[in-house]
Amino acid sequence: MSLDTLNEFVGAIDAAGELVRVTHPVRARLELCEISDRVMKMPGGGPALLFENVILADGTRSAFPVGMNLFGSMTRMAMSLGVDRLDDHGDRITRLMDLKVPEGILGKLSMLPRLMEVAKFPPRMQRGTPACQEVVWRGDEVDLDRLPIITCWPEDGGPYITLPMVITEDPKRGIRNVGMYRVQQIGKRTLAMHWQRHKVGAAHWREMAERGERMPVVIVIGADPASMYSASAPLPPTVDEFIFAGFLRRKPVLLAKALTCDLEVPADADFVLEGYIDPAEALVTEGPFGDHTGFYSLADLYPQVHVTAVTMRRDPIFPATIVGRPPMEDYYLGHATERIFLPLLKLTIPEIVDYHMPAEGIFHNLVFVSIRKEYPGQAYKVMNALWGQGLMSLAKVLVIVDDWVNVRNPQEAWWVALNNIDPERDTRFTMGPMDVLDHSSRAFTYGSKMGIDATRKLPEEGFTRDWPPVIVMDEATRRSVDAIWPLLGIGK
Repeated sequence: MSLDTLNEFVGAIDAAGELVRVTHPVRARLELCEISDRVMKMPGGGPALLFENVILADGTRSAFPVGMNLFGSMTRMAMSLGVDRLDDHGDRITRLMDLKVPEGILGKLSMLPRLMEVAKFPPRMQRGTPACQEVVWRGDEVDLDRLPIITCWPEDGGPYITLPMVITEDPKRGIRNVGMYRVQQIGKRTLAMHWQRHKVGAAHWREMAERGERMPVVIVIGADPASMYSASAPLPPTVDEFIFAGFLRRKPVLLAKALTCDLEVPADADFVLEGYIDPAEALVTEGPFGDHTGFYSLADLYPQVHVTAVTMRRDPIFPATIVGRPPMEDYYLGHATERIFLPLLKLTIPEIVDYHMPAEGIFHNLVFVSIRKEYPGQAYKVMNALWGQGLMSLAKVLVIVDDWVNVRNPQEAWWVALNNIDPERDTRFTMGPMDVLDHSSRAFTYGSKMGIDATRKLPEEGFTRDWPPVIVMDEATRRSVDAIWPLLGIGK
C-alpha cells in the first residue's frame, strides 16, 4: 500500500498498534529528546511517538504535533516503503537490472511489464492549489519560533530541524537534488545550513557562489514517507530522489511549484520553508550539535538561509528525529539503505553475498561483508573495491568473512572473524577520506582505515596447516530432537 502523506503514515502506524500519543505537556527544548532517546533504546526500537502538547520556548503550546521515532523499527521502516521486508525492494532492483533481451516475440513481450514499471517513476505536477500551500506565511508573517523546532542536547548551538528534505538544483545542468542535512535555527527568519563538503547540496552552493548568484533553497518538513527516506539515501548526483521515491512507492510523487522561488516541492508536504542563500554574505556559526557518533560535532561556519515564505497543510505534523549514542532511529533508515542498495553493490563487486553495518559502528565505522571466495587475495580485492564505492569510501573498518557467515548477526561475525585471523598477517591499513564527523582522524576528513581478512585461508596465501571444519550437529539428530522437544518440558 502506498502512503501519500505523513498523516497516512502516522495513521497506519497507529492502526498497527505501534504509536503512542503523548498528551502530557513536553518542552521542545531537551525534554522531547530525552523521552525519545529512552524510547529508541527499548528492544526493537520502541514505539513511534506523537507529542500532541509541545511547549515552545516562550511557554506557549505549539499549534502543531511533533512526530518522533516514526521510522524507528524494522516493521515501521518496511511499512513506510510499502513492503513486508526491506529486501523486497532490493529484489525489485535485481529484476530491473536483469534486462537481457530474451529470444522470440513472446520473450520480448514478457519484458514489457518491467519496462512499463520504470516509466511510471518520474514525478508529476499537481494542478490547482496543493495541500502544502493551504496555509501561507510571507514576509513579516514568517516566524520560525512558532514551529516546534527541537533543541536536542544541552550543548547544542540552538534548535535544529533534524528530519528535513533540502531541495536544491544544479545551476549548470538543472538536475534537482533532495538531501537530508541538519538545519539550525538562527533567528525568526534565518537558518544555518549544515551541508558537508562532499554533499551534493554543498556542490550546488559552491557553483552558485562562483557565479555570484543567489541560490534558491527549499526545506521540506514532512511528506510521504518514501520521499522522506529518499532524501537520506546515497543516490548518485544524477538520480532524482523523487524518481527513486516513485520507484519505492510504485506511483509518481506529486509536485507543486514553490511560491517564492523556482523550485518544486512535494504537493502533499506538511511544511515547506522557502528561501535563498546569498553567496556575498559571510558564513555563520553553526553548532555544536550532538551527533550520530554519540559525541558533539564542533561549531563551524556554514551558509545562512533567509526564509521568504513558510507554507503548510491545514493539518500538519512536524516530524523530527534525534541522533546520539546508538542505537537510535537513524539505524533503521540506514538499514533500509543497506538492504535496498545491496544489488547495486553486487553489480560492481559480484562476489559479495551480503553486508551489514551494525548500530555500534554508526554506519561508517564498521562494515561486515561476506563474500564467495574463489581465489587468493580476493578479500583484499573486495576491500579496495568497497573503498572506491561512493560513501563506502568513508568506511573505517571492513571485516571480510566467508559466504556462510551471517553478517547481520554481529556476534556470529565477530566469533568467526576473531577465530580466523592472525592479526599481523590478515590486517591491512590504508589512507583515505574520512567522515567529516570523525573526531579521531589525524586530519580533518583524512585518516587511516583498516581491512581485516577473516576468510578461510588458502594454501596460495601461505597457509599450509589444516583448516578445521565448523562444529555442526548432523541433520538426523536435529530432526530427532525437534520431534521430542515438546515432550521435554524445557519451553520454546
